Amino acid sequence: MLIIPAIDIKNGKCVRLLQGRKEDETVFSHRPADMARKWAGMGAKLIHVVDLDGAFEKRPRNREAIRAILAAVSVPVQLGGGIRQLDTLAGYIDLGVERVVIGTQAIEEPAFLGQAAKKYPGRIVVGIDARNGFVAVDGWTRTTETRAVDLAKRLEGLGVAAINFTDIHRDGMQTGPNIEQTRALARAVNMDVVASGGVATIDDIHSLLPLEKDGVTGVITGQALYSGSLDLKEALAVAQTGGLF
Repeated sequence: MLIIPAIDIKNGKCVRLLQGRKEDETVFSHRPADMARKWAGMGAKLIHVVDLDGAFEKRPRNREAIRAILAAVSVPVQLGGGIRQLDTLAGYIDLGVERVVIGTQAIEEPAFLGQAAKKYPGRIVVGIDARNGFVAVDGWTRTTETRAVDLAKRLEGLGVAAINFTDIHRDGMQTGPNIEQTRALARAVNMDVVASGGVATIDDIHSLLPLEKDGVTGVITGQALYSGSLDLKEALAVAQTGGLF
């Protein structure tokens, strides 16, 4: 299972938000590229980057910070936040982003998702962010009437590389991942699923490892790494050994 450090960018800084609320912001670094270099140096095989301003404002906003991250590390970077047009997506791919995460547009404009997945096979990830089981969009500011599992099922056969599944109520709260919802979504589809939200300690990594058999291939973690309650090297070692470490 991949342990994927998250770097959320707001106003050019590396921040964490509680449950996605703009007003609950903690700044961890004024240089996101330094954080990327740190996580890569500790052994991360993939880094998850989110343009928070882009997600809220529906257009890319932190291109220079993203460019600096890509220049700082050689490990693959996946990026999401405010990607609503094919030319925006293409621009990030050309910049060096390995995988692009599409969230809101996956539900509001399925044709866009289909075009993106066809043009860039294996490089499109869909972010399904759920509040009480229902998909939230526009930087988590609006909850739809679509169930997360139903959206996941629609993605099969489109050529999407993976689903990033986030339980919004757990995000940044360090209360433990939502094992049951993550397992249910992974079992509902024949696709790779990456868990996100709630990881606090190494015990949470242990609790997620059994979900590998259901198709959960990774976990994104941010707040726990920045607060120090989770050590990335230890998490990577546990994941590599299947919990026998």
